Amino acid sequence: MSVETPAFSLSEQELEQIERRFAEIRTLARGREKALFGVFDGPLTTEETWALKFLYVHMPLNDLADYDGSLFLAHVRQALAVRKRVPWGDRVPDPLFLHFVLPCRVNTENIEKFREVIYAELGPRTAGCSMAEAILEANYWCHEKATYIGSDLRTLSPLGMIRNARGRCGEESTLAVAALRSIGIPARQCYTPRWAHCDDNHAWVEAWADGKWHYIGACEPEARLDQGWFSGPARRAMLVHTRVPATYPGPEEITVKGGPYAELNLLANYAPTRTIAVEVREADGTPAAGARVQFQLYNYAELFPLAELVTDDQGEARFTTGYGDLIVRAVRNEAWGQRKIRIADGDRFEVVLNGAISDQPIGTEDFEMVPPPELDGPESEPLSAELLRRHEQRVAEGAALRRAYEETFLTEAEAEQLAAQLGLPAERLWKVLEPARGNGREIAAFLEERVPEHGEWPLLLLESLREKDLTDTMRETLDDHLAGSLPWKDSYGRELFVPYVMCPRVLFEMIGPYRKELQARFTEAEVAFYQEDPSRIARLLNEGWDLREGPGNLRGKAGPLGTFQLRVADKGSLDILFVALCRSLGIPARLHPSEQKPQYNAGGTWVDAPVGPVREEADTEEEALRRIGMLRLRREAEGRTDEPVASYMENFTLARLEGGYYKTLLYPHGKTDVYDTAFEVEPGEYRITTGVRLKDGTVLGRLTYCRVDEQTETQVTLSFPAPSQHIPVYGTPDPQTPLWRADGTKTTLSALSGGERGAMIAWLEPDREPSKHLLRETGELAETFDVLGIPVIFVLGSDDGKPALAAPALPTASLPGGTVFVSDPGYAALKDLTAAGIQLGGGGFPHLFALDREGNIRYMQSGYKPGSGKEALQVLSEL
Repeated sequence: MSVETPAFSLSEQELEQIERRFAEIRTLARGREKALFGVFDGPLTTEETWALKFLYVHMPLNDLADYDGSLFLAHVRQALAVRKRVPWGDRVPDPLFLHFVLPCRVNTENIEKFREVIYAELGPRTAGCSMAEAILEANYWCHEKATYIGSDLRTLSPLGMIRNARGRCGEESTLAVAALRSIGIPARQCYTPRWAHCDDNHAWVEAWADGKWHYIGACEPEARLDQGWFSGPARRAMLVHTRVPATYPGPEEITVKGGPYAELNLLANYAPTRTIAVEVREADGTPAAGARVQFQLYNYAELFPLAELVTDDQGEARFTTGYGDLIVRAVRNEAWGQRKIRIADGDRFEVVLNGAISDQPIGTEDFEMVPPPELDGPESEPLSAELLRRHEQRVAEGAALRRAYEETFLTEAEAEQLAAQLGLPAERLWKVLEPARGNGREIAAFLEERVPEHGEWPLLLLESLREKDLTDTMRETLDDHLAGSLPWKDSYGRELFVPYVMCPRVLFEMIGPYRKELQARFTEAEVAFYQEDPSRIARLLNEGWDLREGPGNLRGKAGPLGTFQLRVADKGSLDILFVALCRSLGIPARLHPSEQKPQYNAGGTWVDAPVGPVREEADTEEEALRRIGMLRLRREAEGRTDEPVASYMENFTLARLEGGYYKTLLYPHGKTDVYDTAFEVEPGEYRITTGVRLKDGTVLGRLTYCRVDEQTETQVTLSFPAPSQHIPVYGTPDPQTPLWRADGTKTTLSALSGGERGAMIAWLEPDREPSKHLLRETGELAETFDVLGIPVIFVLGSDDGKPALAAPALPTASLPGGTVFVSDPGYAALKDLTAAGIQLGGGGFPHLFALDREGNIRYMQSGYKPGSGKEALQVLSEL
């Protein structure tokens, strides 16, 4: 095709580059030629043609596998139409339109036709707005649609998020970016992959208005731009990044560039930064060109790689980060080197590759990781009382609209009625209908249609899914997996059949219907052939599929049917296809719970499947059993009273050395029964990371090294660094501080908190994510609070001097039995604390205090800090 006609202000060279790359994509995706590229045979304008090619050129493998060209063309046409319709359309430069408006993917969500749906609601509301006003209005709209709740790592689509009315920050920000792009405003999702001062991460949104990028908290509206509860924590971040199509020509620093995407480092928008140079040297002192350098941060009890860069010809890698501590690990060929660095100490650091790639240190190694310091933000002009009043009113109205929608969900009474109609246990039925939320009636209709014919099996299928799956899995999909699995229901016991044959969920891919189509690709003789030896399915995939790796966050997300048709996949998606094929042919299969390797069940034994670049031949059952070692953790010596309760991914993790880096094993977050049973692991070199996080965010860490051999039990002491035992007194509030009960009666702080073990008290903003974190943590710690008899007091304040006692709902955990919600009209009691000289932190709500039996404050924390509830409980238990 000729490239003479200019399109989107792209140069002839840029158009030729897109054309060349498009031809490569078309060759790569020839397995889905008609589905993907048939749209180019229809009538297209020049703009539509080049916009569509731009999308294809920057498309990850899983999008080529899972979606059809008609979907992408619908996005293109709607984006172009809105650009012509909105008043700021001609003010958005072409590069920003192409990179931050046109893309239909934000994160790892399922792609749907969201633009028309969102524009139909949001377009009229923003028609008379400036760009800045439209950004604020879009966030009010998002707040009406959804709010925060913690959930698993699969990302709901924007329409799925609206149906569910809640999701984690990555889903809130996906919805907000989609909303802004739907009205023609450039927007991008920003992530700090891990915080430095606490164990968590966060995502928010940047939107472009008339020449400048601004940030907002997704689904958490503020009265003006560049404001949010996370502003303070962001000033302590070590990296904030966003992903963008790789051709983006903007001024931001590119941290990583490869394949269709680039990562932009946006940290300088939020925090003081320093660009450091790491010089990697061979053992003989020569520069190590081409070495892979990871910049690692302690978080969730592992050394997490914030970024991985490759050294240049001089052996140098440059990285812009915050003023905290990092561990730098470099690997090249058969050698590695590692050191801890403090960014405040300088801007050049040397790492020597003096370790063999298959070896590790012996014994233990302690380290300290200090996060960037807390900093005050810039002074802002105070908002007028009228603007604040109107903002609070709109936030309340938005929450009321969302609650009204939630009231349309199926009720427990309706579930009981349906259970009686179908002859199913009411409690079990409610456990699948309640988490389905806005999708509950779809799930109920599936049960109504299929239970009369199949009895309990449709319910068992639903019970095999994760809670989030129930919110966006439709009848067509459920029917496919029910009908496609039941032929083998009598071949295995339920404990094997339901989770490993019937269940469609493999990893974090979107569940769709695939069994009928996959089964149609095989004759009865072929099914019997593969059932006889499931490793033959691995060989089929290894011989017929092209293995290519894509962007890290999008690996292992393609659906099985798309991967089967495309015949190109990353390793994770190929593993998912193996498991799905096995289950579709009646063979129990899974990804190993901690290693995530594909396995099939043979004679009661889980056998590794040689999918991808692994051992040429599959293990026999005997070899599979032999290739296992045992790692047993022992407690520290008797007498230490401050040893924390071991909790996986909270204060310790296990990792195996692979290719010079450590791969953290995946066990359930918060797993505490770690001394009861030995861990079954592959033979190899292992590192145990333990850590104790201090109140200021500093981590005292310890690395313990060991080796595990085949058919051998290795015993290792799980030891933790010992912090100082001094617990200071931060002040003593007036015991007669007045608070108000739900029935309107007056009480006092001492009346609520008096007890032998003290009390935990916190002032909340229950609609904001930091307070929701604390509420959820407290629910998860309910049993410990109850055993210790520690009362929990949650205080709901108000600016207008009126009581605010609408206690927030907790869908995932019940609060301790000693929990009470009280009101602090006008925040009078909180103001009394500050008047008494007790300095609140600058992080805003929640304001959390642990009071000892005499009423002294022994712990205090303001603002966002996951784990603060556990820290307060730890202080009270030690007292």
